[in-house]
Amino acid sequence: MMRALVLACAAAMLGACSSGEQEDIRAWMDEQARGMRGSVKALPEIKPFPVVEYVGSAADDPFSKGRMEVEKRVSSSLRPDLERRKEPLEAYPLESLRMVGVLSQGKSNRALVLAGKNLHQVKVGNYMGQNFGVVTSIGESAMTLKELVEDVQGDWVERISTLTLQERQEAGR
Repeated sequence: MMRALVLACAAAMLGACSSGEQEDIRAWMDEQARGMRGSVKALPEIKPFPVVEYVGSAADDPFSKGRMEVEKRVSSSLRPDLERRKEPLEAYPLESLRMVGVLSQGKSNRALVLAGKNLHQVKVGNYMGQNFGVVTSIGESAMTLKELVEDVQGDWVERISTLTLQERQEAGR
């Protein structure tokens, strides 16, 4: 019984408090709403553009497949031999190969090239790198390659690259 009386008093007090606060809030909102006026700027006038008729219908279609493709021209003088059997060092990009030594025998030199963990002997005429690079000379501190690369027009052009002798960085290597 006591419990019911306490609950009834609490409910009456909450009801009285909340109704008074709500009236204050409603009065404040009504007062604020009186001073507010919405304003939307008018959209700018849309200017009609003149319709232009395409008069070149008898000429070439500008969207034909032939006009969209880049014309491939291959120079007959420079072109890689695609029928040639690839050598092991052609599987590696030239930037990943390291020249670590030179072997001399008489007038001919052979370079020692490190590809990953494998060491290869390279002589003039061997191919290496992924751009059809052929070794043209081997010196005591560098080797020179002539590579064939395709330019943006589809022509093959020669590019000279060098691979220099890499000194040991640490005694433990």
